[in-house]
Order: sequence, then structure tokens, then C-alpha cells
Amino acid sequence: MSTPTTDAAAPAKPAAGGGGAKKPPPPLAPRTTSEERLALAKQYGLRPLNVRPPLGEYIRDLTRRWAFIRVLATSTAYARNQNNYLGQLWAVLNPILNAAVYVLIFGILLNLSRGVDNSIAFIVIGVFMYRFVEASVTGGAKSISGKTQLLRSLHFPRAVLPMSTVLSLLTTLIPAIVVMCAITLLSGFLPGYEMIHVTWWWLLLPAAVALMWVFNTGLAFIMARFVASTPDIENVLPFIMRVVMYASGVIFPVLTFVDRLQISETGKAIVGGILEYQPVAVYLYLVRSVLMQEEDMFPHSGLMWVLGGAWAVLFFVIGFIVFWRGEERYGRD
Repeated sequence: MSTPTTDAAAPAKPAAGGGGAKKPPPPLAPRTTSEERLALAKQYGLRPLNVRPPLGEYIRDLTRRWAFIRVLATSTAYARNQNNYLGQLWAVLNPILNAAVYVLIFGILLNLSRGVDNSIAFIVIGVFMYRFVEASVTGGAKSISGKTQLLRSLHFPRAVLPMSTVLSLLTTLIPAIVVMCAITLLSGFLPGYEMIHVTWWWLLLPAAVALMWVFNTGLAFIMARFVASTPDIENVLPFIMRVVMYASGVIFPVLTFVDRLQISETGKAIVGGILEYQPVAVYLYLVRSVLMQEEDMFPHSGLMWVLGGAWAVLFFVIGFIVFWRGEERYGRD
């Protein structure tokens, strides 16, 4: 007598329909051509991601987002010191403390501000304005490399980020400039320092700051592009900016030390011209010539204003083009 087999041991029945494995359905062929799909994308304002647009279209798109740049800059400036007990007061305290240290060491102890009637005003103006340049360079360097998730999530002109970074620094600079002007005036009441008065030349201070803003934005564009492709540059920046600080006459007049160099007179003229007419030195000269009444060291010079405008336009245009040429790589490298 035979025993029945279980279901597990029973042989598998062939699939209905004569069987083997089911074949996958044929691939769906698009009903439109590539030209028609491109036309539809253009009709509804769609564009491919991570593709560098033409320069004119890029500028127009960036101009339409100016309100967003302004809001992003003000919110960034507000959030920078929000978690501190003194809050936004640190935007003024930081340059004051830095200026106090440099005045104490270089202006009083070492007495390096030779030939300057009011060394306090000289150093305070140099430190406050140079911090704007330095913060723009370091902020521009981090504007792309530190926002990878944002770049991969949203589509917008990447130039928004370095522009908003420098604009946020300009927002925090405005109250610091008021304090800088107050310290400059009060320094004239100290014994042994040249008295400083408010003159009509002070009205040119916003123009000098505006030129620095345009110049710093160009620097931020350049640094954002280079650091995004080569992050190691960010580690070298503090040393470069320190050299630029000493070479720009921030805390002592550099040209007085050029005469001590053991080189020919032609060499001194070349080195002195480079140090005097390089961009950062030009902008410090403009602010000092406006606020300080030292006609011997900082006479009002039309050449310096022309150079200030030329440096601002040159660095902004070159920086913008350099940054635009790497538009499709940001967030992907």
C-alpha cells in the first residue's frame, strides 16, 4: 500500500500557459522627440541642473534675486552673534578690542606710528577697515565650501552666496564705522595728539566704503571659486592676510620703513609704489584722507580716488567671471 506524498514533496506543477518565466514588457518608447521635450521645458521655465547658463542670463537671474540677497545678508548678520550674551554688540566690540591691542603695542609701547600726528586715529581706522577686507576674504572662502547640502537641494545662482556674505559684513560694519568716527574725534582730546575736526570731506566716507564693498565682493567671488575647488587654500589664508595687513600700513606707515631697505633708489621706488598703490593700501588711504587732517601724509588725491574705483571695478568684474565659469561645479566637487 503506497503512502501519499506531502505538498512539499510533491513535484511542482508547470505554470499555466505552457510555461517558463514571464518575459518583461517591452520598454516604453517616448511619444515626443528630444526637440519637443526641450521646447516644453522652455515653455514652462524649466532648466537643466548643474549647467552653467550664459553670462547675460546669469546676470539677469542674479539681479531678479536682489531682494533675496538682501534678506539673506541681514538674517546672516543678525544670526552671527545671536547666541552671545551681548548679541549684536560684539559687531562693535570686536574691532574696538583689536584696535585697542594694536594701539597699545604698536602705537604706545613700540611707537611705530612715526610721522603720524595722531597715531590712535591712524591705527583705529586701519584696523576697522582692514577687518572688513579680511572678513570678506574668509567669508567668501567659506560661502560655497560650507554649504554643500544647500547647493545640492536648491537651484539658484551660486553668486548669491558670496554676495550676501559681503553684504552681511557691510551691514555689521555700519555701526562699527560710527564708533570708529567717534574714537577718531575723541583721540584728538588726548595730550600729545593732533586735534581732528569734522569737515565736509567726511561726506566722502560712504563713497570710500562703497568702493571697498565692491572690491571685497570681487575678492569673495575669487576666493569662493578657488576654495571650492582646492579646500587647502583656506588653511593658508590667515597667513596671507597677516602679510597683507603689515604690507598695507594698517598699524604703521609702511613707506617710512621702505627707506631703510638696503637696496638701490630705483628698487625703493618700485617697492614703495607697489605698497602704496596696491588695493588695500589705496582704500585705507582714502578713508584716512577723509577723516584725518594730515595733509603731509594723506593729502586729498584725485589719483587715489581713480585708483580706488579702478581696483573695485577690475576685481569685481574679474571675480564675477571667474566665479561664473565654475558655476556647474559648485556642490558637485
